[in-house]
Amino acid sequence: MLAEPPREDACDLSEPFSRISELIDGSHTIAISGHTSPDGDALGSVLGLGLALRSRYPEKEIAFLLADDAPVPRIYRFLSGADELKSAVSYTVDPDLFIAVDCPVLDRLADAAKVAERAHHVVAFDHHPCRREFAEVVARHVKCAATAVLIDKYLAFCGIEVDPGMATALLCGIVTDTGRFQYQNADPAAFAVAAHLVSCGADPAKISLEVYQSQRIEYLRLESLVMGRIKTVADGRVAYSYARAEDIARRRVSQDECDGLVDVVRSVQGVEVCLFLKEFEPGRIRGNLRSKGDLDVSGVAASFGGGGHAAAAGFTFEGSVEDALSVALPQLAALVGMDPSSIQIKL
Repeated sequence: MLAEPPREDACDLSEPFSRISELIDGSHTIAISGHTSPDGDALGSVLGLGLALRSRYPEKEIAFLLADDAPVPRIYRFLSGADELKSAVSYTVDPDLFIAVDCPVLDRLADAAKVAERAHHVVAFDHHPCRREFAEVVARHVKCAATAVLIDKYLAFCGIEVDPGMATALLCGIVTDTGRFQYQNADPAAFAVAAHLVSCGADPAKISLEVYQSQRIEYLRLESLVMGRIKTVADGRVAYSYARAEDIARRRVSQDECDGLVDVVRSVQGVEVCLFLKEFEPGRIRGNLRSKGDLDVSGVAASFGGGGHAAAAGFTFEGSVEDALSVALPQLAALVGMDPSSIQIKL
């Protein structure tokens, strides 16, 4: 087995880790949830941490929650424990402890926010920047490539042995949040933790097959449509595309299947920043922003009330696709150093 990955910054987290462990020790009922519209990091962190705590504390009642009243996204159903995920609205317990993972603000917990509000204690593990904490104890490290990296650090701190199911869940979080180790956040620590998880039995081939190589034909047809709509502005340095609610409905694609479409837009040669808009219902838009280099797109997301990282951020917009583009594209043009007034939007 490989040696433990370097945890040179673990001492910075020893205090919150210790306080979280004390709260876990003193709790009988524990609920764990990630953010709304969960991605691989949110679900992988819920399951990796949840399975680990169950192995350490078999006498405790530990629930794995979904922030939305919706099924587990299809591509993540292979993860150990995924069949035990339940919607937060169906969870009626007032837990001793609520653990939020991969979520910087209470609103992003959606239905699980109500569980957090009635819990006796609330703690959080997260790697996103945050303006105001909602939990009483927070283990936050914005330099971690994924919350799953932070969970791995916590399990090592606690001396909990990681089994193949936990390891695969956590590795899924790292793989998806680094874009298969293609994004700027794929740092040495991410690779080291990934290597450690594989040594614990994580199955990277299974993750690749289930998450990236098992797309439904309906989704691929939507991807083709989005690809055909890609336009560039600012001398090719900004790219954008979109999917309307009717496009998604007509092709019978679920909302969670659309999460990877922003990477189709990001892949255009010469593009520095990109935007993908998904209309999840008429008049309501989800925007995904990506940066290929050092440019920080989180400020654009923040202008819409959203947030995220420098290289990956998102927001929600009330209005039409055209309205969202008219506001966002000039900001992206300015970000790459171009005159915002020169932008001409084409659909």
